[in-house]
Amino acid sequence: MTIHEYKIENKDDAGQRIDKVLPEFNSDWSRTQIQDWIKLSLVKVNDKLIKPNYKTKLNDHILVTEKEIVEADINPENLNLDIYYEDDDVAIVYKPKGIVVHPSAGHSTGTLVNGLMHQMKNLSGINGEVRPGIVHRIDKDTSGLLMVAKNDIAHRSLVNQLVKKTVTRKYVALVHGNIPHDYGTIEAPIGRNKNDRQSMAVVDDGKEAVTHFNVLEHFNNYTLVECELESGRTHQIRVHMKYIGFPLVGDPKYGPKKTLNIGGQALHAGIIGFEHPVTQEYIEKSTPLPEDFEQLLADIRKSDS
Repeated sequence: MTIHEYKIENKDDAGQRIDKVLPEFNSDWSRTQIQDWIKLSLVKVNDKLIKPNYKTKLNDHILVTEKEIVEADINPENLNLDIYYEDDDVAIVYKPKGIVVHPSAGHSTGTLVNGLMHQMKNLSGINGEVRPGIVHRIDKDTSGLLMVAKNDIAHRSLVNQLVKKTVTRKYVALVHGNIPHDYGTIEAPIGRNKNDRQSMAVVDDGKEAVTHFNVLEHFNNYTLVECELESGRTHQIRVHMKYIGFPLVGDPKYGPKKTLNIGGQALHAGIIGFEHPVTQEYIEKSTPLPEDFEQLLADIRKSDS
């Protein structure tokens, strides 16, 4: 069980049903889950049990005991995942846009892990029962390639390479605005946004974050860029590009209010490369932009002409 603690400090949150407010604090939760947890006495306000229709007040102190998923809840599913590379130790897998990497309270089925469990016999167990094989993640609405560890020795090696910043991770992103430079480096620490519990931001006391970028194509109102990660902070590319004034197209969290409605940020993890944990051979794989991303670019080129 994991206990989450919140305080109602925003006037906009006060006066609303608690089953509506709590999913805004944690995007992995749904109103139905919150209602179930309240019925199971897993939610307290000011140390008292409440009903699902409870309306919050300023300075309410909320404790949520999250009912976590256990291994028995995770079932293999045939998601027909594209495997770009696989041997006894590691794999490189394509994650389509819209799929969550691993199960969580809001996503117990249809995740990349469910698909991996169906297609692979062995997966590392270092990250726990609900994240077998998962070394790193990409956001739900980001498509692209991920490293997967098939045993704990391989897992430790891949994590060590991430720490040493020797893994090649290149993304393609479409951003708002016309970047005047052909290439650049963004060095700005990233941490939790103090004004928004569910987002990250460049903050003085954040963790070191470095993103290199180069321009691939200019449009009238947009720029297509390739971003290479030196570090791997949560939402790093999305936060960094917003920080320099060129937020990602379609990004519901960090993009402008007026953006293209494409079902999430225009971001694709196109290249992954690393040293094989056993053979020490350098392995690198790439994948083209998905069809919807290519269509988006084609539509923009057409409107610009």
